Amino acid sequence: MTPAARTQAAIELLDAILTAAKDGGAAADTIVSRYFAARRYAGSKDRRAVREQVYAAIRACGERPPSGRAAMLALASRDPVVAATFDDSPHGPAAIDPSEAAARHGVAPAWLIKLLKDSGLDHDTIGSLIDRAPLDIRVNALMGSPEDAVASLGAGEPIPGLPDALRLPTGTNVEALGGLAEVQDAGSQIVAMAARASAGMKVVDLCAGGGGKTLALAAAMRNEGEILATDTDRARLSRLEPRAERAGVGIATTRLLDPGQELMALDDWLGKADVVLVDAPCSGTGTWRRNPEARWRLTPVRIARLVETQRRITAIGATLVKPGGALIYIVCSLLDAEGAGQVDLFLKNHPGWKADRLSLPAGKPHGAGLRLTPLADGTDGFFVARLNAPC
Repeated sequence: MTPAARTQAAIELLDAILTAAKDGGAAADTIVSRYFAARRYAGSKDRRAVREQVYAAIRACGERPPSGRAAMLALASRDPVVAATFDDSPHGPAAIDPSEAAARHGVAPAWLIKLLKDSGLDHDTIGSLIDRAPLDIRVNALMGSPEDAVASLGAGEPIPGLPDALRLPTGTNVEALGGLAEVQDAGSQIVAMAARASAGMKVVDLCAGGGGKTLALAAAMRNEGEILATDTDRARLSRLEPRAERAGVGIATTRLLDPGQELMALDDWLGKADVVLVDAPCSGTGTWRRNPEARWRLTPVRIARLVETQRRITAIGATLVKPGGALIYIVCSLLDAEGAGQVDLFLKNHPGWKADRLSLPAGKPHGAGLRLTPLADGTDGFFVARLNAPC
């Protein structure tokens, strides 16, 4: 592909990503993969170059652009090399008309910027939310050590405070490690430590998804005890069993829940769990480094619905905790409505429950919990609180 053809491919992909963001369609990564699966003629260098252009354009535009071309014009306005590819060539984009408008540069839509500022984030912290994320892994202590992983990969740097974590060069083929490691952001590993999981515990991972935190808890428990991993998303939950088998985890079982009927399916666990982990569905404002187009999918109505879902799920989780046990509330969001505010409301509605003081390898006190940010901690953005049930 010529440089101009790469830019045209990026424009086509951006058009598809913008449509998906507006209509709730597939994620950008999925769209890019499908695009190149249908275009086998594109070599690895072409695919890499186009992908980099697509994500650079997404990161450049705060408000959702009107078109893929407008997004690429925003990139071209700051990159003469990209601007030169608008050359009217047979497979390239049309030349730039001086009168046509590029998409506006920015971090996020204005209404989201206001919410982030109202949640106590400064300009630099907000800007860091769309930086490129590093590649972090959690080494599975059930199968080996970080030294084993480094020996296999020939690369890897320790992450302070996380004895089983490594930061790898972007593009490292982690699949070669098999069950020895899982890709998991350092922040996700840190907030899971709030569970203080140990051998013999009975644990519920209430919003388990594909099971990343379930596997981390199992390793911390040395594969001794019991973990119930639940979710309402069949496709996501179905990924956990093969991942657990690959990781040598034998203490985790899965249970699919019906939305709105969760308690009926969990009556055998009422008041029995040492720890309940609620990694609640959220806006994902802390994960824009990995999913920058996600900020175009949010609306005030969607956030309000998520806040209500979080409140309901957290209340369900509380019924599963035994006297003196703990509920760990986690969101990969930096909005107070989903984090500190949600915990304040829980404590108001659940007399006798207390927020525990957390001491983790990263994060700063925020409300009744801790908040991690890309700028301060080099991780995705998270809020985490540990709530202790009355004895």
